Amino acid sequence: MGGLFGVVSKTDCVMDLFFGTDYHSHLGTKRGGMSVYGENGFDRAIHNIENSPFRTKFEKEINVMAGTKGIGSISDGEPQPLTVFSGQGDYSIGTVGRINNKEQLVKELLCSGCNQFMSMSGGGVNNTELVAALISTGSNIVEGIRYAQEKIEGSITILLMTSEGLYAARDKFGRTPMIIGKKKGSYCAASESFAFINLGYKKEKELGPAEIVFITPDGVETVSEPQKEMRICTFLWTYFGYTTSCYEGLNVEQMRYRSGASIAKGDEGIDVDYVAGVPDSGTAHALGYANKSGIPYARPLIKYTPTWPRSFMPQNQKARELIARMKLVPVFEIIDNKKFVLIDDSIVRGTQLSETVKYLYENDAKEIHVRSACPPIMYGCKYLNFSRSVSEMDLITRRVIKKLEGGDVTPEILDEYVDSKSEKHAKMVEEIRKQLNFTSLRYHELEDTLKSVGLEKCKMCTYCWNGKE
Repeated sequence: MGGLFGVVSKTDCVMDLFFGTDYHSHLGTKRGGMSVYGENGFDRAIHNIENSPFRTKFEKEINVMAGTKGIGSISDGEPQPLTVFSGQGDYSIGTVGRINNKEQLVKELLCSGCNQFMSMSGGGVNNTELVAALISTGSNIVEGIRYAQEKIEGSITILLMTSEGLYAARDKFGRTPMIIGKKKGSYCAASESFAFINLGYKKEKELGPAEIVFITPDGVETVSEPQKEMRICTFLWTYFGYTTSCYEGLNVEQMRYRSGASIAKGDEGIDVDYVAGVPDSGTAHALGYANKSGIPYARPLIKYTPTWPRSFMPQNQKARELIARMKLVPVFEIIDNKKFVLIDDSIVRGTQLSETVKYLYENDAKEIHVRSACPPIMYGCKYLNFSRSVSEMDLITRRVIKKLEGGDVTPEILDEYVDSKSEKHAKMVEEIRKQLNFTSLRYHELEDTLKSVGLEKCKMCTYCWNGKE
């Protein structure tokens, strides 16, 4: 997915920038970057963080960088922030989002006078460079950002730093958050609200969809008003977001407690010894389930985090599976001959969850009843890089549906599987259960997932579950 953090201050901001950016590390695993503006102009550094944490890669930079303005990025994709020298002035820019009409936009820009784009090692155009090229078509930066928001199919949230201050722009439909913090002499902008708490900032405001603000050490000015329509990603609460974050005033940890309690209502009378969550994003859901059901919470697998990188980091699926397994250490005394409800935030491919269940069985668990904290994922996300799936057939639901149908699957047929009350849906869930070797399997209902968040349904994106934009 990716995360952004920016600071403007009356004094040097590098330490705030360093720690604020690092607090977004859960949102990306590929590259980290920082750019600052000081007496000597722009200074920028980008490092690969696939095998080392952000902090260890930027220890040198925090001792040599200096400036009163800065932006940082954690990314699952292209290198950023970028430094741009344009007719609108010089600036650094970082982005979060997804551009689905990239080829079309590149062609349009080349035809309209943009002479070139740098090619990345994979042959593609850097998303952030493309956004900067779109911005450069405007008569000023604000007009350019508005133009980019309108032209891009997908979503794009932007931090843009000039010598004068920082522009923060939330994507057109508010699919990703942007929160402003304040402390004496400084303001910050962050994808995650918790990222600035320990740096002494207090929440000042949360940008609305498509809103653009200009930030200096003296204040925050809205330079483009927000629109009313919103489609914030519901997965921010279910999976992506760090547990101490809040979006639209709603805390992630509390949402997960409510979600787990809601799941427990459908399991009244279940005969198990313990409730457990798949570490880490399933933990709070499991606590909510345990508190509601009265079934004891336990940790049959403990996550060893001091040295292992995040489990979905490697591109190679077998490497991901190996790392996921190596990170989980069994507690034999808890597992032996016991029956569990095991809650995960979601089931995407199903591979890692299947391996986790297999691992519990290998250590003499008796039964594993799996509960997903959200409905079956039926569509690949069009708006954010939720997973690295190259096609929707990487989703276990789509593979199972293809097997059950024995041929082409039309949108009408998919709708039948989406309907949790249908016979086709029940057959799909049972086939997934059999393939992944669970004692039982149940998904959280969509309506109950949305109720657990507590935001108006019309403001939440549910595309990956039901194909509705």
